[in-house]
Amino acid sequence: QVRLVESGGGLVQAGGSLRLSCAASGSSFSPNSMGWYRQAPEKQRELVAVMTSGGSTNYADSVKGRFTISRDNGNAKNTVYLQMNSLKPEDTAVYYCNALYDYFMTYWGQGTQVTVSS
Repeated sequence: QVRLVESGGGLVQAGGSLRLSCAASGSSFSPNSMGWYRQAPEKQRELVAVMTSGGSTNYADSVKGRFTISRDNGNAKNTVYLQMNSLKPEDTAVYYCNALYDYFMTYWGQGTQVTVSS
């Protein structure tokens, strides 16, 4: 069973930075893609950023130029990071890690809270 473990959320002032990490385990295969979604109160979950196994990336328009998704190419394989800079209060949400295996099996992390104060 695939397990995604997230870390790095917290409280930060507007304009600050946070780095989220997500480590996938439980499969002998690498995921097709890993990414981050977020869900603010009373809003739908939305894509923030995703990276494919080939290294292609896609970002929500609202975070382009501020957030960067990356992966660990060393010993911590199947680990992705989300570097969040110039954070805004509207970035406040629970951030969920997502991994896609076999192009149809999707897994979610437990979520990590990011709160940006104004």
